[in-house]
Amino acid sequence: MAYPDDLLSSGEHVVIHRHPHWKVLIFPVFWLLVVVALGTYLAGLVADQSWASIALVALAVVGAVLVLWLTVAPLVRWRTTHFTLTSDRVMYREGVFKRTGLDIPLARVNSVRFEHSFVDRLLGCGTLVIESASDEPLEFDDIPSVEKVHTMLYREVNDNPGDDYHPGVVDGRA
Repeated sequence: MAYPDDLLSSGEHVVIHRHPHWKVLIFPVFWLLVVVALGTYLAGLVADQSWASIALVALAVVGAVLVLWLTVAPLVRWRTTHFTLTSDRVMYREGVFKRTGLDIPLARVNSVRFEHSFVDRLLGCGTLVIESASDEPLEFDDIPSVEKVHTMLYREVNDNPGDDYHPGVVDGRA
């Protein structure tokens, strides 16, 4: 899914648009399987009881609440989290009901680095750390293909004609 063009300024284009890595969905899927298996097992235990209809309704309600809380909410959170690199800025948006956003102009980016553990390397994701004019470095966790994103961001920062740093240029002369 492409990033909405109405959020971009004129002349700005999307270089990379990512959701968090799919690894953040492992536990929600695990909990879905646990809730369904446990609910099925408990439904089988109470099926022959005289009070089975009340117990089955209670199990269905509890199961639905657990699935919404442990599986659907993280899935929606994953789907509504965006890391976007454009020709002018880095944008990070997250949230469903309380939406938060962060924009970093490329001219303000001082350095970019990435970190990933052995498991992250196997899965192809990692943490992108951007140091800008702000006080603390900003960390973006679970970025898919973090090394590629790091390279593209570094290229965009160095190719950005709006910044003040141009290697090899002294006093406006090459």
